[in-house]
Amino acid sequence: MKKKLSQYIGLVAVSILLVACGDNVASDQESQSSMSDLATESYENQIIEINGLADHYHTGDSVELSALPEKETETTQWQWYTRENEESEWKVVSGQRTKDFIGEATADGLEIKAALVDDNDEPYAESEPAKIVIDDHHGHDEASKQIYAGYFEDDQVENRELSDFEGEWQSVFPYLQSGDLDEVFEHKAEESDAMTAAEYKDYYTIGYETTVDQVVIEGNQVTFYDDEKDYSGTYENDGYEILNYEKGNRGVRFVFKLVDGSDEMPEYIQFSDHNIFPEESHHYHLFWGDDRDTVLEEMDNWPTYYPADLDATGLVQDMLAH
Repeated sequence: MKKKLSQYIGLVAVSILLVACGDNVASDQESQSSMSDLATESYENQIIEINGLADHYHTGDSVELSALPEKETETTQWQWYTRENEESEWKVVSGQRTKDFIGEATADGLEIKAALVDDNDEPYAESEPAKIVIDDHHGHDEASKQIYAGYFEDDQVENRELSDFEGEWQSVFPYLQSGDLDEVFEHKAEESDAMTAAEYKDYYTIGYETTVDQVVIEGNQVTFYDDEKDYSGTYENDGYEILNYEKGNRGVRFVFKLVDGSDEMPEYIQFSDHNIFPEESHHYHLFWGDDRDTVLEEMDNWPTYYPADLDATGLVQDMLAH
C-alpha cells in the first residue's frame, strides 16, 4: 500500500512538473510573440523615405535607391516592390532584401516602394511609391547628341515659353561647396585630359556661384529666394539669341523681360539648357541683370538649377548621365 502511494505521489509530482514546464514554454513563446508584436507595432507608423531617385533616367541607366527609415530599426528585413502603373498590382522584386535597391531603367512610369517586413514577409511599414521617369531627350540619336553639344543650324531653333522652365528649382552651388559633387569632377577628369578633378572643381565653382538658392516659376511669375529673402516678378517673352562660343560650338539664350514685380528682380532673365526648341527643361543655366546685351556677354558665371526634390545622390546621378 505504501509502495503504491509512493508511486502515485511521484506521478503527481511529475505531472505538476510537466505542466509547469509547459506553462513556462507557452509563457516564453507568448512573451517572444508579444515582444515581436510590440516591435512591429512600434514601427507601424514608421516613415520611410527613398533616397537617390534621379529627376529622370535614360533607357538602360542604373537605378540605385536607398530606403531610409525615420527611426532606428533592429530588423534588417526589407523587401522591394514594383508595379507598372497605379492600376497594376504590386510585385515582389526578388533578390532585393536590403535597404538598397539596384536595378535598370527600362520602363517609363514604373513605381517602386520599399517595405519593412516581419518573419512572414508581411509588410508593416512602407514608403510612398517612387516613380521612374525615362526621358531620352538628349540620348541616343546622333542629331540630339549634336544639338546638346551645341552644333545645330539656325533654322532648327524655335522660340520657347516660360512654361518650359516651370517648377521649383534648387541651386547646385551648395552641393559643390559641401563636396557632394566631387565624384562628378573626378569622373570628368577620367573622361578627359583637359583638366584635373581639382581644376574642374575650380571651374565649376566660378560657374555655379550664386546667392539665389531657389527659383520658383509658376505661369509668368518668377520668384528668387536669395539669402532667405524672396522677390517676385512677372515676365514676358523677349525672344532668343544664338551665341557663338570660342570652342566652335553654339548655344541659345531664351530671354524674358520683367513687366511687373519687386524692385530687386532683374529686368532680364535668360535661360540656357542645351535645348533649342520647345521642350520641358530638366535643368538649366540662368543668367540675369538689368541690361539685355550685358547679360548676353556673361560666359563665366552661369548659376545652375535642378528640380528642388532631388537629393545629393539623385543630383550626382543625373550629372553623371550627361
